Amino acid sequence: MRPAVLNVQLFRRLLATAFVSLLVMTMAACQGLSSAQPNNSGKGGGPGQLTGSSSSVSFGNVQIGSKQSQSVTFTNSGTASITVSAATVSGSGFSLIAGTLPFTVAAGQNQTLSMTFAPQTAGAANGTLAVTSNASNGALDVALSGTGTTNAGSSQLSVSPASINFGNVAVGSTQNQDGKLSASGASVTVSSAAWNGEGYSVSGITFPATVPAGQSVPFTVTFAPQTAGSSAGSIVFDSNASNSPATETLSGAGTQTSSHSVALSWHASTSQVTGYNLYRGTQSGGPYTKLNPSLLSNTNYSDASVQSGTTYYYVATAVDSANEESVYSNQATAAIP
Repeated sequence: MRPAVLNVQLFRRLLATAFVSLLVMTMAACQGLSSAQPNNSGKGGGPGQLTGSSSSVSFGNVQIGSKQSQSVTFTNSGTASITVSAATVSGSGFSLIAGTLPFTVAAGQNQTLSMTFAPQTAGAANGTLAVTSNASNGALDVALSGTGTTNAGSSQLSVSPASINFGNVAVGSTQNQDGKLSASGASVTVSSAAWNGEGYSVSGITFPATVPAGQSVPFTVTFAPQTAGSSAGSIVFDSNASNSPATETLSGAGTQTSSHSVALSWHASTSQVTGYNLYRGTQSGGPYTKLNPSLLSNTNYSDASVQSGTTYYYVATAVDSANEESVYSNQATAAIP
């Protein structure tokens, strides 16, 4: 079967371009903690006022099977003594270090309470230290948090591919590429991902995400340029792995829609064929991508999906009734202004 012979012509076409203004609103979610300060008037409270050195305590990452201690100091800033009648701790893995209750805090003095976090399972944990007293400002709550981790010294997190190049993407359109996080040595908990660079975003994964040892978790990176020009970026994955953080680099370029099209034609094959396929690439000699979703019955084609500043390389093939395809034709070149 003889391949098609390809000719190329470049035409300028007028486009009615619709400009769409996009207002991108970024909502910064903020989560805060505050100590409950109920009014204890009418319950026998004196002029003493109890305050904690912190309204929240973070134990950070603690390996399963081990424990970590933290303390909170409570100060009587009033003019009369305060009696602390109870102190309780709630939340998985949290406990109060044994002490004598009740105890009295004289005016201007302080007392320290200590807690431990000994996680039995991997993942984030939350709890509360509740202190009850006859202070004028009532009961105090201190928020507790921590994360149970596996043996971080033996775990490794890798991200692949190490870099993603989106090439040229038309302004206002999007392109997706897939990546994956893999754990070795031990399971890894990925707590967050932060990315930068204009037009990039990450989806398909929820944090915190646990990656079992020897397995992978997929995610998707999207490039949606809003302006023309190159854009460099990266994604940083924080985890409890010994090599944290893991970083993936991103690159791509936004291009304006071209006002050109490429008209292609070729000689009909002298063999008995049922149609033709047309392929396009951005490197001489390939690789090429097929342009037509179904066989072309004619010997001409108009490619309107070209971008300014790009050179394209075209080849055609002929297909017979047995769906056998010929070798590529000669290569035709079109440089778009």
